[in-house]
Amino acid sequence: MEEAKKQEYAEYVKSVTPKHNIWMQMLRAFITGGIICTIGQFILNYTTNTLGMDKQTSGSWCSLILVLISVLLTGFNIYPSIVKWGGAGALVPITGFANSVAAPAIEFKKEGWVFGVGCKIFTIAGPVILYGILSSWVLGVVYWAGKMMGWM
Repeated sequence: MEEAKKQEYAEYVKSVTPKHNIWMQMLRAFITGGIICTIGQFILNYTTNTLGMDKQTSGSWCSLILVLISVLLTGFNIYPSIVKWGGAGALVPITGFANSVAAPAIEFKKEGWVFGVGCKIFTIAGPVILYGILSSWVLGVVYWAGKMMGWM
């Protein structure tokens, strides 16, 4: 009796578990990330060639515009559809980071500015920022120690 329940449950789990085509997921991620990068390259080319900005200023404007587009698409509930279709291709670039900051802020704004937006805005992005700063500090100390000992 116990074995029959386990078998029945295993069949149920197998029937409801989504089946993924890894090659199709990779293709979609590649296409999505490629489109985001193409938009970024267009912004870089436009700001450099048409507006006459230097490379560093163009890069700053490119990042700013991509973040703005991502936040607007998140606000209009379009970016989640892009992520659902494109997977990691939409989550990895700077647009995905902007989405991870904007989405909790939009979702929890009804709870107020302090306990809603203030507390929840960095629930996803916070660990990325924290461990990015921590790892850069550790590597800085290692680099400094290496310079002091003549290894670098």
